[in-house]
Amino acid sequence: MSTAGAPPNTANLDQRRIRLIIAALLLGMLLASLDQTIVATALPTIVGDLGGLSHLSWVVTAYLLASTTSTPLWGKLGDLYGRRNFFLAAIVIFLIGSALAGISSSMGQLIGFRAIQGLGGGGLIVSAQAIVGDVVSPRERGRYQGLFGAVFGVTSILGPLLGGFFVDQLSWRWVFYVNLPLGALALITAAIVLPRGLRGGRRTIDYLGTALLAAGVTALILVTSLGGTTYPWVSVEIIGLAVAAVVTLAVFVVVERRAVEPVLPPRLFANKVFLTASAVGFVVGFAMFGAITFLPQYLQIVKGIAPTESGLAMLPMMAGLLLTSIGSGQLITKFGRYKVFPIVGTAVMGVGLFLLSRLTVDTGTLYSSVAMFVLGLGLGGVMQVLVIAVQNAVDYEDLGTATSAATFFRSIGGSFGVAIFGAVFASRLAANLTDRLAGQPLPPGFSASGGASPADLQQLPPAIYTDYIGAYAASLQTVFLMAVPFALVAFVLSWLLPEVPLRGTSRAVDPGDTYGMPSDRTSLQEVERALEVLAQRENRRDVYRRLAARAKEDLPPEACWLLYRVDQYEQCPEQLGEVLARAPLRISPIVADLTERGLVEVEMSPSDHLDRARLTDRGRTVVAKLTEARREGLVELLGGHTVEHHPELAERVRTLARELLADDTTLLREADTTGSAR
Repeated sequence: MSTAGAPPNTANLDQRRIRLIIAALLLGMLLASLDQTIVATALPTIVGDLGGLSHLSWVVTAYLLASTTSTPLWGKLGDLYGRRNFFLAAIVIFLIGSALAGISSSMGQLIGFRAIQGLGGGGLIVSAQAIVGDVVSPRERGRYQGLFGAVFGVTSILGPLLGGFFVDQLSWRWVFYVNLPLGALALITAAIVLPRGLRGGRRTIDYLGTALLAAGVTALILVTSLGGTTYPWVSVEIIGLAVAAVVTLAVFVVVERRAVEPVLPPRLFANKVFLTASAVGFVVGFAMFGAITFLPQYLQIVKGIAPTESGLAMLPMMAGLLLTSIGSGQLITKFGRYKVFPIVGTAVMGVGLFLLSRLTVDTGTLYSSVAMFVLGLGLGGVMQVLVIAVQNAVDYEDLGTATSAATFFRSIGGSFGVAIFGAVFASRLAANLTDRLAGQPLPPGFSASGGASPADLQQLPPAIYTDYIGAYAASLQTVFLMAVPFALVAFVLSWLLPEVPLRGTSRAVDPGDTYGMPSDRTSLQEVERALEVLAQRENRRDVYRRLAARAKEDLPPEACWLLYRVDQYEQCPEQLGEVLARAPLRISPIVADLTERGLVEVEMSPSDHLDRARLTDRGRTVVAKLTEARREGLVELLGGHTVEHHPELAERVRTLARELLADDTTLLREADTTGSAR
């Protein structure tokens, strides 16, 4: 999103080209968001083919970690050097990673190539969100940003289903190959239709801080996932990684205190709301991605159902998540209270994880579906609320960074969760298999600890198969039971979350913040986004009625609307003529009324058609009063953000006051729908 409205070179884009641009951006967003979840249902088969059961969690972790930590860098590079080029570069990197992942011959290769995919995925997400703001009018941005956010919600459901379908019908490799035709289409379309020269303001890039954060977090995740499994806890490798993590993160703190635009400003952690919400978000991401990754293991290995069916079996969790995430947002918007949702959500999440820890070989479908639904209800009740709380609590200077950081911690929590769950699972499975399979001869080429595909397991002798899936189920029970205390910690932390009265803009939640990766918006861009989303929800007739009342002008909504159109197109009579020709029977009386009031002067053609309209001096005064009334309304929505202390914000609000009213068709559509136009 640009810092000063649409750039000049995008101002005259026609609607057809804008639709093509949005289609290309949606394809890019679809690719990146889908790859967060599509792999989960394919993991049992992947492990059976490539081996490396103890490292299966890293197939998910590598993608999450690379996409999350690269997001700030992509956003700022696009601002400096052009968003179009970096969006195209992100697609190319993502496609290279997809192609290489599809031809992987070992688990190590697959993990490395998934990291390349994640690097491209982070760029796709942040670039797509930024380009929307450059090519779409402010009035329409809220609708399109909501559409992009919906992509994350849809792919959270479609991912497991598609992953299972490709495994059943083709091969697990098609989980990655499917990106190639879609990505190629997105690349070609974007290269043709995206305008050149899309840039934001000049921004400083915290290269060192970004690198140190990525290195420190990666080292910590390696310690937690490799310690006690691949290497002993007291081994040189684990101790070295632990020391490297501590030193790197300590240096990161020092660097961030001096950085001009730090990735994570240290002052944010002095804010109790931010600190608490980040901690809760970390745990929520921990539980969510851990469950999504390991539930297919239970469904396919223990219950023996096909990959596609396992994707369907996970729908209750996604349904619960969507239900409460959407519902909580609507209730918060209506009542302005948010603290109760993370308290109840984390409690329900803990109950759901405990129910999952009771899953056995003989558990019925109804019980497992209820357990997953309960977990989804809990997760959805927390995710959206944390972003709202953070946006509402920080100063304007930190709004953009704090919003990104809130989703950053949830994503990093997911990386830790998947890695730690994977380490615990591998450790317990090895111990359980040793106990249950001791002394039993295994078929040639079968490695219990290396992993086996569901199809291979069906070929085992009945006694060994029973013991194997029993050990598998017991290991997964430990994984989910271990997650329960983390949910309890989040429950306790939720009680510590202060409830601050909501600003108007804090009610404009971006669905992308609920489901997706961190964004990279500046504070000014974050304010723009919120105001645009709120404007999209408005009833235009009521808006003009309130503006006339605030400006103390006795004008009906249609008259206010037409005054803006005349002002907007005074130098473009052809475009004004097109507007006036859309509903001449309704508009003619309004023109006559404005002329009688001395607000508009008109010129008629010889055939008695309206040829030209212009504002009188009094008309300009009325438009200025209406615009100022709109500006005052926007300032009220900003609440505690003191506009006068931030010149760039004050200027942008003045500009938005006009832009958010520059809509040719909305009032007419509402009039057609309500039948209230005269």
